[in-house]
Amino acid sequence: MQPLISIITPSFQQAHYLEQTIRSVLNQDYPNLEYIVIDGGSTDGSVDVIRRYENHITRWVSEPDKGQTDALNKGFAMANGEILAWLNSDDLYYPGAVSAAAAYLQQHAEVGLVYGDADYIDEDGKVIGRFPAAHTDYNRLRRGYVHIPQQAAFFRAFLWKQVGPLDPSFYFAMDYDLWVRLASVAPIRYQPDLWAAFRLHKGAKSVSEADRCWPEMLRVHERRGGSRFSILYMKYLLRRLLEPWMPFRLKLRLGIQGLAMKLDRNRKVENH
Repeated sequence: MQPLISIITPSFQQAHYLEQTIRSVLNQDYPNLEYIVIDGGSTDGSVDVIRRYENHITRWVSEPDKGQTDALNKGFAMANGEILAWLNSDDLYYPGAVSAAAAYLQQHAEVGLVYGDADYIDEDGKVIGRFPAAHTDYNRLRRGYVHIPQQAAFFRAFLWKQVGPLDPSFYFAMDYDLWVRLASVAPIRYQPDLWAAFRLHKGAKSVSEADRCWPEMLRVHERRGGSRFSILYMKYLLRRLLEPWMPFRLKLRLGIQGLAMKLDRNRKVENH
């Protein structure tokens, strides 16, 4: 028997992307999958999208909640899986992602969380870059070296029960808070395989409200006894100085990555 894996999708007013997200989960080749969708009472047609797939969704609700963190806690409280993950309603899994994560955790019993790579995609699903995933651990996380694409992360349920739930006071860095807590009790590992896609669009809080992330990360740092004389604080202060340039920096990086991908595709065409 392969372990049951529970995937949670929190959603609110995301009808435009939700169907692609649902299909990316349901089209996984993993045979023992529990899928739970928690909608926050959307009025944009999201419920109609969910109902089209409700025979294949293990459980879903559509009711007002207190936001994404609340929705995730609600979903994980319903979950029965040995392995847990969440996929936001504008992101995607690539084929084989769940099977690959399950296989890794089965082969490495000591690992509490495994994560892979993730593409950046735009509103139309076009790949525009690559998330800077890399190996990290508890000490690196405490210094602000996160490098974990949430969309490509899978963790053990017994550890969630030990360190969870998500802190409902966090709006942005609840995943960082969870990674730190998980890494404090079990090893986490990076598997350099492409598992997911992270959608960047105007309505995504990763684009429109990214400035709220670092202050919340500092709260995690302070709660664990961290000092203001730390690498994390220095990185925060430097980011504050460079904040007006951060959107330009992201666009520049994505532009360079996009150009490199285009050149690589052209090279492959010429070789054929």
